[in-house]
Amino acid sequence: MRLTSFIALSITCLPLFAATPTETVAAFHTALAAGQAERVAELMSPGIQIYESGYVERSRDEYTGHHLAADIAFAKATSIKVLKQNERIGGDLAVVMQETETTGKYKGKNIQLLGTETALLEKQGDKWLITHIHWSSRKPK
Repeated sequence: MRLTSFIALSITCLPLFAATPTETVAAFHTALAAGQAERVAELMSPGIQIYESGYVERSRDEYTGHHLAADIAFAKATSIKVLKQNERIGGDLAVVMQETETTGKYKGKNIQLLGTETALLEKQGDKWLITHIHWSSRKPK
């Protein structure tokens, strides 16, 4: 009897435990580093736009078919540390802004980069999907 009540209560409360925008962005980076391409795609809206170094990828399909494999290889070879983070939510839209430090070795080169990321998310049903990402990085002084 108690187990049945617990399960029923758990199912009823599922929407209360939906990932926050910040948790969604963290899950995106975790999936990249783990090489989980399908999980990365699940966290993005089909119409996502990704801005990086003056280039634009205009959809989830374009990103997963073009740049995702390289981003996974880079994420697997490096470690990212979030230095500062801010989340703002307004209705069904949220923005997550991060300052990061990335270190490691990629293609035989030592990597140390300071980065910024802005991710715009939209609430769709009971989950947040990433609709826009803007990445920028530089070498430390």
